[in-house]
Amino acid sequence: MTAERTASADTGVSPGISPRLDAGTTLGGPALEFRPGRWIANWDAENKEQWESAGRSIARRNLNWSIFAEFLGFVVWQLWSIVVVQLPAAGFTFTTSEIFWLISMPSLVGATLRIPYTFMVPRFGGRNWTIVSALLLLIPSIGLAMCVSNPETPFGTMLLVAALAGFGGGNFASSMANITFFYPAREKGWALGLNAAGGNLGASVAQLAVPIAITLLAAGTVNLPVAGLMWVPLILLAAFGAWKYMDNLTSAKGDVAGSLAALKEPHLWIMALLYIGTFGSFIGFAGVFPKLIKDYFPAFSSIGVGTVALSLAFLGPLVGSLARPYGGRMADRMGGARMTVTAFAAMAVITLTMVWTLPLKNFWLFLVLFLMLFTASGFGNGATYRMIPIIFATSSRAAKSGASTVTTQRLASSALGLISAIGAYGGFVIPQVLNASNTASGSYTPAFYGFVGAYILMLAVCWFCYIRNANRNAMGHV
Repeated sequence: MTAERTASADTGVSPGISPRLDAGTTLGGPALEFRPGRWIANWDAENKEQWESAGRSIARRNLNWSIFAEFLGFVVWQLWSIVVVQLPAAGFTFTTSEIFWLISMPSLVGATLRIPYTFMVPRFGGRNWTIVSALLLLIPSIGLAMCVSNPETPFGTMLLVAALAGFGGGNFASSMANITFFYPAREKGWALGLNAAGGNLGASVAQLAVPIAITLLAAGTVNLPVAGLMWVPLILLAAFGAWKYMDNLTSAKGDVAGSLAALKEPHLWIMALLYIGTFGSFIGFAGVFPKLIKDYFPAFSSIGVGTVALSLAFLGPLVGSLARPYGGRMADRMGGARMTVTAFAAMAVITLTMVWTLPLKNFWLFLVLFLMLFTASGFGNGATYRMIPIIFATSSRAAKSGASTVTTQRLASSALGLISAIGAYGGFVIPQVLNASNTASGSYTPAFYGFVGAYILMLAVCWFCYIRNANRNAMGHV
């Protein structure tokens, strides 16, 4: 009885239900074993009896807190994209090139951290690493507040603290790796979609809340330290929630060998290119959208009107995040490759239309077109992610050589983590391409034409690899 109560208290399962349900005992396998430190042994999400009796509620609880922690990761990841456009009003005199480095550095570091973060869950446990990764967000949040409180802060110090915001970008990889262990294959797609979309919304919420918060109590000026400090209580809440309510799974094992094998698959690099075009565009444009509004429409430079206009930048990441799960759902119906090709075609047309209508100086038309661009990238995100497990199951070298389903699933899982990391480098590339274009020509237009060319190239690659040869490669359903 004592052991039963201890297990119940430690896992959040009511002690009032039967021992069979409380321990997750099933006829088809061993009972769930709840160990100290909120470790769970004998987890098998594919066991329907275990899943229905105890697994589903445990998985949902972990998913909820995972989404919240990842949401804050995206918030911190995107803070500098919002703060930099307000630096002149706070007395800073950085060049345009320096501003773009402050925007892009978090994406560079965050994309790189996604690779080691993927292996932290098997090493330390999903619950334990969520606590650590959440608390790490305090460093860039408080660091930002300290830096922007003094206009004499050197650019090098600002760039270092901006780089630390990359902690937030790394959270995506560990969060997705953790949640994939909790759910059965039949529900994994929707759970991962919710986890990803919930995290992506952090970029939108940050761009909505920060411009308002930094001007709320500062008449005629900006209170930039608030941009970092306002998230500290929520970060502490996320760490506490992970400590109190999340779990570690003993079955969550690292797969370094699988990652090394995935790197040898040509399809990994093809899909990484496509994901740079979809997710890279989403995170890259999310970072530069407030600055583009500021630069293209200088009439909004006053504190009052500018705050309203810059706050509207949140709509871009919002519609992109919401479109992502629906892109995956539409890909289920029409095929991921066809959905991805459609997304790239739409992104190319929308970008051209935006460039050609810039001389009109119409802010609302500019906003609508960029929202359409974000939406198309969101649909592409969901579609490309949907393609990866199918491609590795049917057309990878391992699949063609007769490897087992378990082997191809391991490869697909490793590929998802690596591709998410490579795709995130788009958040660094897009601001730097815009910076180079502005430095060379005094205009962002050449960069946008370059993006159009890239979308057309990626469209052609996707069509050639996954539609033109669909029947021959047995990938008609990709």
